[in-house]
Amino acid sequence: MAAVGEPVLEVRDLVKHFPLTQGTVFRKQVGAIRAVDGVSFDLRRGETLGIVGESGCGKSTLARLLMGLERPTSGSVRIGGRDITRASGAELKGIRRNIQMVMQDPYTSLNPRMTVGDIVGEPYEIHPDALPRQHRRRRVQELLEIVGLDPDHVNRYPHQFSGGQRQRIGIARGLALRPEVIICDEPVSALDVSIQAQVVNLLARLQREFGLSYIFIAHDLSVVRHISDRVGVMYLGKMVELGRDSDIYDRPEHPYTQALLSAVPVPDPDGRERRRRIILQGDPPSPASPPSGCRFRTRCWKAGDACAQQEPALQVRPGSSHESACHYPEIHPVPRRY
Repeated sequence: MAAVGEPVLEVRDLVKHFPLTQGTVFRKQVGAIRAVDGVSFDLRRGETLGIVGESGCGKSTLARLLMGLERPTSGSVRIGGRDITRASGAELKGIRRNIQMVMQDPYTSLNPRMTVGDIVGEPYEIHPDALPRQHRRRRVQELLEIVGLDPDHVNRYPHQFSGGQRQRIGIARGLALRPEVIICDEPVSALDVSIQAQVVNLLARLQREFGLSYIFIAHDLSVVRHISDRVGVMYLGKMVELGRDSDIYDRPEHPYTQALLSAVPVPDPDGRERRRRIILQGDPPSPASPPSGCRFRTRCWKAGDACAQQEPALQVRPGSSHESACHYPEIHPVPRRY
């Protein structure tokens, strides 16, 4: 078992390119979609790392790579010291016991033909050595109770539950094998706001009780700040800023992070008046042909010659407290509340 503070998940230079081909009989590769293009970070025991960014930036592809559902083009993902990207067969099956996933849509991630008891107990069918068969029903009932559901509802079907209850069923399924890492791929985006708060608070409680580590992927920056210890900002397959939540939200350095935060609704009218809204020009470039140098430069108001010639490294700049990938980083001058 890893010591407190030791990384349980280590990601190094992770790359995933999807080939673009032409032709029907004789297919020829003519390019590639660079969905994830050199992402590195660590996740420590009991920590939540939030991943944010606009649609198409590579967040969900990153989640699938971490789970071993996609094979990377290059790079490594180590869980408990074992590389999931190079494992197969029984070794891969064993590693996956330690990392589970909570899906985005609770309406499609549960098999409508299976009872809740069968859904939550399915990991024990895949890993029969995890728990003797005679103890499985009782364990499934305990898991339902842990996530706030009636343990007597094991024989009900998913359509008999609300969206928030279905997501709790998905969380119970993710807990079944006692993993160290759970990847939450936008777990509250399909839920009502009041139910979102309940699910986020449930995840926080389970983390305290079981020492879980989360990768929490979301669009809602307020939700990410509420649950995350650190935040990573992705743009076009790259991590452009990474640091503690207070660093990212109160002292953003990368222009893209500043633009994202400026779009968050502020309930205080005085705060809205003081805040400068940053409206980006143009659309995100295609991941099949990203710009040279900094990928954000085609929409950045500070872009210079160096931005087109050299890709900025994700690193801690002099006088900074966290990592950013910008040739001209600066702390946003206007403090904001979220």
